Amino acid sequence: MRDHSDLQDMNARSLAQQASVRRATFDPGVVKALRPFSIWEISQFMFDIPPDTLRKKLAEDPTLPQGETQDDGRQRWFSLKEINELRRRLRFRGKTLLPRRPDGRAIRVAVSNFKGGVGKTVVAQHLANAAALDGYRVLCIDFDPQATLTHSMGLVEVKEGNTVWGIMCRDLCHEADRIMNSYDLPEECPYPASDELPEDVQSIGAQRTQDFIQPTCWPTIDIIPSCANAAFVEFASAQYRALHKAWSFFGCVARYLDELPDDQYDVIIFDCPPAIGYQSLNAAFAADILYIPSGPGYWEYDSTTSYLGQLGDAMEDISDGFGKLAADAGITLPKRFMDIRILMTRFETNNPLHTAMMDAFRNVFGADVCQNPIEMTRAVEQSGRFQMSVYEQDYRQMTRETWKRARQSFDRSYEEFRATMLNAWDRAIETGEM
Repeated sequence: MRDHSDLQDMNARSLAQQASVRRATFDPGVVKALRPFSIWEISQFMFDIPPDTLRKKLAEDPTLPQGETQDDGRQRWFSLKEINELRRRLRFRGKTLLPRRPDGRAIRVAVSNFKGGVGKTVVAQHLANAAALDGYRVLCIDFDPQATLTHSMGLVEVKEGNTVWGIMCRDLCHEADRIMNSYDLPEECPYPASDELPEDVQSIGAQRTQDFIQPTCWPTIDIIPSCANAAFVEFASAQYRALHKAWSFFGCVARYLDELPDDQYDVIIFDCPPAIGYQSLNAAFAADILYIPSGPGYWEYDSTTSYLGQLGDAMEDISDGFGKLAADAGITLPKRFMDIRILMTRFETNNPLHTAMMDAFRNVFGADVCQNPIEMTRAVEQSGRFQMSVYEQDYRQMTRETWKRARQSFDRSYEEFRATMLNAWDRAIETGEM
């Protein structure tokens, strides 16, 4: 006979092997580094100016970053830090190269769906990378215990307490004390204070806001990571909710993000697990915009339909059952998104089935379907296989046209995303919702 101890032993052995595999994956040196970018890339894909114009600007001002020469000595290559300095210091035809950034806090986007394999992490990773190359400061939050986004950002060893689970523990401690202090006589409070919670919750609850944020191999992308050990968060959260029935468990991440300085980031992107649970609900209630990737097949359509229904039902149940508790905790119910978008992924333009499914999506969801799908190319396929985005791939490792086609597909999707983001941002500021 075998019991829970066998499962725990199997888990321990697997985690040890998993760590070894990850170290091998990121060899040599374990630490992932962001590649440099050529003048051709910068001028065509970032600054939208002729390469010769950029070269002229660099020649006129030797105090500007000059990059490094590689290969035949003719092409110069620049780090993202150098590119951002050029953005700050250069103007072309009187126009700044800095991206438009409305006032207020960062915009928050949840990338979420039921179906595995539809490209949630690929979409989150590429949107984050594209926004960083566009000049924005980005925070990623990995809600998925598979931790693929975390690994793709160069983080290998992550402690459970530094994940979303840690944020939820910290929030439970803070909320327990807030609720206790709301009573004139604390002893009349029917709920526990933070010092009555489990010791592991208390220890994590003492962490500071910035302790959960980790740097990545991208200088302007930070991450709140995940790890395989955080898979128990759903079980643990249910236990904590039973301990403290007044805890608005779905608002942990929103409250945490409200503590960050408004100007620390511009865009915050959530990579969600393929399930409706404590983590995905936290992502939904913290998000301003909901991005739903879906593949071009019937099963993806079916899964997207189920996801919309179950997320809607779960949010309705919370709105009906947590009205006063949420209001006391500073949460407005019902939860409203600034926008909801459905993005087709793994799309093949010459595939009649994919075209038919796109028409079906648009027939049902109308303007909520993004106009620019992410096309399936060899570079896109490799981005998932090697945990390296198209933006991180060096075009010298493949034909330039293959790389360019993949990049342009993601660029079109990102440009539509940026327009959605800025429009929602502007509306929220006008209405006082942000």
